[in-house]
Amino acid sequence: MTLDAVIIGGGHNGLVCANYLAMAGMKVRVLERRDIVGGAAVTEEFHPGFRNSVASYTVSLLNPKVIKDLELHKNGLTILERKMNNFWPHPNGDFIAFPMTSAEVKAEIARFSKKDAENLDRYYRDVDMVAELMRDFLLETPPNAGGGLRDIFKAAKFGNRLRKLSIEDQRIVMDIFTKSTSDFLDYYFENDFVKAAFAFDGVVGNYSDTKTPGSAYVLMHHLIGEVNGKKGLWGHAVGGMGAITQAMAKSAEAKGVEISVSSPVSKVLVEDGKAVGVLLESGEEVRAKNVISNLNPSLLFDKMVRDEDLPEVFARRIKHYKSGSGTFRMNVALKELPKFTCLEKQERATDGHLTAGIVMAPTMAYLDKTFSDAKEFGWSKEPIVEMLIPSTLDDSLAPEGQHVASLFCQQFDYRVDWEKHRDAAAETILNVVETYAPGFKDLVVGKQVLSPLDLENKFGLTNGDIMHGHLSLDQMFSARPILGYGNYRTPISRLYMCGSGTHPGGGVTGAPGHNSAHEIIRDN
Repeated sequence: MTLDAVIIGGGHNGLVCANYLAMAGMKVRVLERRDIVGGAAVTEEFHPGFRNSVASYTVSLLNPKVIKDLELHKNGLTILERKMNNFWPHPNGDFIAFPMTSAEVKAEIARFSKKDAENLDRYYRDVDMVAELMRDFLLETPPNAGGGLRDIFKAAKFGNRLRKLSIEDQRIVMDIFTKSTSDFLDYYFENDFVKAAFAFDGVVGNYSDTKTPGSAYVLMHHLIGEVNGKKGLWGHAVGGMGAITQAMAKSAEAKGVEISVSSPVSKVLVEDGKAVGVLLESGEEVRAKNVISNLNPSLLFDKMVRDEDLPEVFARRIKHYKSGSGTFRMNVALKELPKFTCLEKQERATDGHLTAGIVMAPTMAYLDKTFSDAKEFGWSKEPIVEMLIPSTLDDSLAPEGQHVASLFCQQFDYRVDWEKHRDAAAETILNVVETYAPGFKDLVVGKQVLSPLDLENKFGLTNGDIMHGHLSLDQMFSARPILGYGNYRTPISRLYMCGSGTHPGGGVTGAPGHNSAHEIIRDN
């Protein structure tokens, strides 16, 4: 029996897409290469008794409509709020922290600059305005370049939304989409520690420095989320990020979706310009009326589609689709909580600080040097390290009294020989943490090390790119992945895309899967 849809890749967007297609009455099968669904949003035991989110590691961007429609909470998902959003230890023993309320953040910033504290409300007002604008379009297909009347109306709707803004708000939107993180923050803040704290979001999953034009958008991309209805917060999925995708899979299977693990796809079957199914590496053919890819567009078109099945100009352009986020991930098992010098010294420290994102990158110069080092040496000699200790909120992840920590690290060039240099880079990362938390290395009883090469091999993240492609102006909105194919379709009839290489981009949002499904339903 021919399926209505087959989905390549059981990551979160593939599962979201499958759910919505099944809701529309379609018969769907999901094919996952690994022995577990979830893509990069999975929880695994990496050391005896210690489990953690392996790649993606924190919750905020997961769209509330997706949570509601898929009934994820009824299917086992619980999201806990951090007691504090982030804090940045400083080499001098001080720190800057971003607690949960703007009043608390303002008081913290005032310790470093009264002027910056006074400007905080204006900053929040401006970024919240842009965030709301972006939220309006997260769950909509962008107007497709070269499209018909429907796309013209979409473009008009978007333009009208902008037209209603004041001229100053229009300038702010333009700033976000074109300026560097550094230039954008200069409008609001003067203190280097304060600017660096805000600038961190501009380099997360972004292989660049704070002076790179367009990096202000990456900062903005990380501010559009919410946790339990509270905008701008970050949280933790009980049981790790795998709890999200397991809830999605449970929801999909209840709707009749067939999920096949250990089922790597070899190629897309194309007949007379139309996708008709896929061929598995096992030799099995799976026929379907619609084929949907949850992969990085480069992986789909370079590995699974023949050039002769594509228009020459598309094949040439997709080969130059840019991927590489500069990301290195580690998970460590700890025999006890680390002791940060700044928390030991400062009376304002609380136990909530260890539930936060602990960012070891104190200044703008530090952030920029990590990138210049990576360009010269392959990876930074003092990389950006964000540590999360999710076991401070979720005691199911480690034995009693012990803990797990996620280390999310930037900047690491994917072109390095990582088979040769993986261990040296991991030691460099641990040395950075040791600087701020002496004795940390002695607490480590086990670790999992994932270089950009490992992220590619394990999760299919091309060049280790956690975003499925650069979030640059030429690869955003209607131009993601390529102008003319920003509507989740491809040059091959009945072959669709639903992954983070489509609008609105990376992060565990579920939005690409949601939007793609609605376009597929419309075509059927």
